Amino acid sequence: MLPEMRATQPSLFARLARRISLVLGVGAALLVSAAWYYADTAADKAYDRLLVGAALQMAESLAVEDGKLSVRLPASAFELLGLADRDRIFYRVIDTNGETLTGYDDLESPRAPESNDDAMRVEEGTYKGEDVRITRATRVLADPAVTGRAYVIVAQTNEARSALTRELTLRATILVIVMSLLAFVGAMLAIRYALKPVEHLGTEVRGRDPHDLTPVSVDVPRELDPFVGSINHFMGRLGERVDLLQRFIADAAHQIRTPLTALNAQIDLLGSGKMSKADRQHFDRVKERTDELSRLTNQLLSHAMVVHRADSVQLEPISLVDVARRAWRAAVPITVDPDIVVSFEAPENRPFVLGDAVSLREAIVNVIDNALRHGTRNRLEVRVNADQTHAFVEVEDDGPGIPPEGWEKAMQRFSTSKSHEGGSGLGFAIAQEVAKAHGGSLSFRPRNERGFVVVLTLPLHQKEQTAD
Repeated sequence: MLPEMRATQPSLFARLARRISLVLGVGAALLVSAAWYYADTAADKAYDRLLVGAALQMAESLAVEDGKLSVRLPASAFELLGLADRDRIFYRVIDTNGETLTGYDDLESPRAPESNDDAMRVEEGTYKGEDVRITRATRVLADPAVTGRAYVIVAQTNEARSALTRELTLRATILVIVMSLLAFVGAMLAIRYALKPVEHLGTEVRGRDPHDLTPVSVDVPRELDPFVGSINHFMGRLGERVDLLQRFIADAAHQIRTPLTALNAQIDLLGSGKMSKADRQHFDRVKERTDELSRLTNQLLSHAMVVHRADSVQLEPISLVDVARRAWRAAVPITVDPDIVVSFEAPENRPFVLGDAVSLREAIVNVIDNALRHGTRNRLEVRVNADQTHAFVEVEDDGPGIPPEGWEKAMQRFSTSKSHEGGSGLGFAIAQEVAKAHGGSLSFRPRNERGFVVVLTLPLHQKEQTAD
């Protein structure tokens, strides 16, 4: 459950990428908004100057002729306004009496004609249902026939300035997007580079041997110092636990095996005396249970040792023939039934495997011991051979064997069909765990006319060595 939960958590790189993209997105939106505002302001200023210039030219064209105010609108004013080819122009000329000399009678200025404000201003307005920009120019007349103020009102639609605003905003938006993408890519590369020490630290820890619990010594940024310190503290505590476990296994092996050996010796001495038939039956049962207890204790300690060594011992090239021969000598007792034919076969070229000699010896001992106790009737054969890629240790006996439907169950701990014969169900489980720890497997071969075979398969060492 925990690995699945951990797998769903986003990486640090993904978190930083999301946050940076969010910041860049907000920044880009603000920049685009600012670009639109400045583009709108710039377009208004540009076209307002044209509008004011045209109004001033119209105002300058007012003249008094024959005692009357007349106007001759200059073509240059309309050419100036014609620079905004998308817009329509509206104008109105008002004389000193407030009468319209020419233009649109209903065009009104945002400011009243009576206003004394002569400053040129451009304001927003609406004319004929369209949004326009309106300005008013004032001409002061001091002719004896005509005196007072005359006004020129000029209005222009907003199409050209809106188009200019959109164009400037679009260009600014493209620039902002390109710069944001470049900034995002640059930030991702910078983050990837900045996270290299984390990846290097993980590679360093993962590449360590299981038995190497020395402090991690990697150059990392200051921000990772607490993390490295926590790893080293944990590895120190783990090393202490491993040492305690090793001492416990050694002490347990010594403290438990010693009294069991003494107990067996006392039982053997007790059995040398004369006993009644009933006492002999009780004695045999006690001896049988004591033997079972010794065997189970040895197997439990062997299993604990195998599990511990699988995580703490560095594998090295070893001769499988030498290991199997030592296991064969240790597993076959001197007091074996002389009617049982026991043999050991090995090739001249000794196959080498990458493994732990102690664990492999325990695995083979358990397989041979299981065959002697529960399978062998008249023959036990131990063979070592190899092909191009794997080495094999085969233990064959002439017993009834295990039916195929019981093979999977036979690999499980404390699972046995021979409990009435003193079986503990740990032999095959120990051998299988050792095989898996070495990249191999434990399997069974169906019984044929010769017998039942248990096969321990291990991968050959790449640089296979041969006997001198």
